[in-house]
Amino acid sequence: MRRVLILGSTGSIGTQALDVIRSNPGRFEVVGLSAGSNRPALEAQATEFGVEYTAIGAEEAEQLVRDVEADVVLNGITGSVGLGPTLAALEAGRILALANKESLIVGGDLVTARARPGQIVPVDSEHSAIAQALRSGEPGEVGRLVLTASGGPFRGRSRESLAGVTPAEALAHPTWDMGRVVTTNSATLVNKGLEVIEAHLLFGVPYGKIDVVVHPQSIVHSMVEFVDGSTIAQASPPDMRLPISLGLDWPHRVAGVGRPLDWSVASSWTFEPLDEAAFPAVRLAKQVGRARGTYPAVFNAANEQAVDAFHEGRLTFPGIVETIDRIVDLHEEPAALTRESLAEAERWARDAADRAIVKAAG
Repeated sequence: MRRVLILGSTGSIGTQALDVIRSNPGRFEVVGLSAGSNRPALEAQATEFGVEYTAIGAEEAEQLVRDVEADVVLNGITGSVGLGPTLAALEAGRILALANKESLIVGGDLVTARARPGQIVPVDSEHSAIAQALRSGEPGEVGRLVLTASGGPFRGRSRESLAGVTPAEALAHPTWDMGRVVTTNSATLVNKGLEVIEAHLLFGVPYGKIDVVVHPQSIVHSMVEFVDGSTIAQASPPDMRLPISLGLDWPHRVAGVGRPLDWSVASSWTFEPLDEAAFPAVRLAKQVGRARGTYPAVFNAANEQAVDAFHEGRLTFPGIVETIDRIVDLHEEPAALTRESLAEAERWARDAADRAIVKAAG
């Protein structure tokens, strides 16, 4: 039986993880739970699963990771505040089921230097798909990683036509039900840019060998191309419980967590090239990823400020990525990468983004 500590237990990833555990009581034991602020929901979960150890907020969550004996830590916290718990889980030798992509992207070398081989198991559907496909060959046989993107609600739109997009339109994702920031990031494709950086850090594949392709049906979650010309794809109906279950018990599969595809019904899957003129976020993310250091932290922090400004009516939809680009260009790398320099870079990026947004509206 695997002892599981769930961070962000009241959010989308956390509640779906508890669904998986609820359906497999003899396979998993919940030994700790943390939430951002929803104490009533956290207490209800703790009562249901008989959990003694709980925490509110990222700092308490980090201490919980250090104090509670667990086999697996599922980090479902939202945002770069998840970095502390991620580092704590790695330092404590736990398997880290990582749904908090920001902690890896922002932490970069701080995270990868602490992780032993196989210690981080990705929970994002795209990276879980790649991890599954990579089992079909040796590391030296990998030719290319191909991340799929739904294209979001504005697939096929020109850059010029995006100027009048409203927040409600940006939140109308055709496939996934997510929070405000992640859904907006999917509409701008910032989320896919972050996932490219994540794929590089997780799998050690150069940015020049990581591509993004638009796949509106969201059935093929990502692919690995091998040097002999073979491409291995992972396909399933959109359901996060499948990659979550693999994160909890990698490399073993948990029966019944998702429904299979119905091959008796005619269907079509399509793939389209990414329009980088309309959606430049992926190209910018690769630039930031290659720069390393605190640049990904600046990218992420500037984006969060810009997304808030867009939803508050202070910034246009294209202005989100334009703001990120402007702030990344202004950033000056500190002498050393530490938690303190990352925090300072994030503070600087948020302030600089806020000033740039005011100036653009002026």
